[in-house]
Amino acid sequence: MKSAIEFIAYVQRLLVEGDFTATYKYALLHAIADVCVESPNVTVNSKLPISFDVLADKMLRLYWNQARPFGVQSNQQQLHQNSDSQKQIAIITAVQSIQKTGLYNINQLYKSPHYKTVHSVAKTALKNGPLWRLQILAKKEECFLYPHDKSQRHIELNAGVAGYFREFYHLITYLARAAWIDKIISFKHNQYLVGAQANLPEFLFGHDRKALAYAKPLLQEIQKDSCFYCGKKLDQHSEVDHFIPFAKYAFDLGHNFVLADRACNNSKRDYLASYEHKYKWEENNLVNHAKLITAELASYVECDTEKSIAVSDWAYQIARNSASNLWQSKSEFRLA
Repeated sequence: MKSAIEFIAYVQRLLVEGDFTATYKYALLHAIADVCVESPNVTVNSKLPISFDVLADKMLRLYWNQARPFGVQSNQQQLHQNSDSQKQIAIITAVQSIQKTGLYNINQLYKSPHYKTVHSVAKTALKNGPLWRLQILAKKEECFLYPHDKSQRHIELNAGVAGYFREFYHLITYLARAAWIDKIISFKHNQYLVGAQANLPEFLFGHDRKALAYAKPLLQEIQKDSCFYCGKKLDQHSEVDHFIPFAKYAFDLGHNFVLADRACNNSKRDYLASYEHKYKWEENNLVNHAKLITAELASYVECDTEKSIAVSDWAYQIARNSASNLWQSKSEFRLA
């Protein structure tokens, strides 16, 4: 098992020394980090197998919004994700063809006859591109993260690597996204379209705010029209909150939503809530109303109770390890 310093140094080298002619490698690095966070029972020294199917699905989720046209209303075009101005990467092309049918929500894709085809495209792109090229540094193969065993239908992260991805998740995803954005801007055929627009990060990695609108009436019913945190009756200014903050885990999970009054939501911001709130959230969203949330929201956002639990366990483990403060109320914090 390598040390944490060696892991971070390797990721830095990967981003600097790797030959990135497209954005696939950033997506793969991000996808591996996501799977490590979402996987239960990951121990410090354990290995972690990750199937190609899971990685391909993660890649689809990362590229889904990016296949939409970008730019001001009068000049919207698709951003290129590789250095060849005449060709688009296969995943973007496949996703765009699906979206042209009128299917714009990825969670609805899973119920459609298109999913198998577009998932196959993503898996082929993964195997033919970044999977065996991510770890080529300065033209040399250095398999720090996982061995290159092309006879398998999965990769297996080396001992300790999954633990480091969990520990440094925010750093890894931040670096991957920043490099991804820089790469897109660096392509000359994108520069006239990107220009000085400041909303490129939101376009590439923001969440679908329509999902919050669908969740609001359901949460009002479940919470009996009271604030999840303080219990006061909600008014017209109530807001959907990500219980595990979006700043810590930047994906929408249906069971992660709660409804709060504006004062509580503004005060909690990007803090983790206290264990008292955590236990209430688990009982409310993951036990008592888990099936109802899935039934009502699965068409709009991913609904997976096991994944929600795994992400929660990871977030609170990181908070304990770093002795973070947990939000209790507008005037109170508690040590993790």
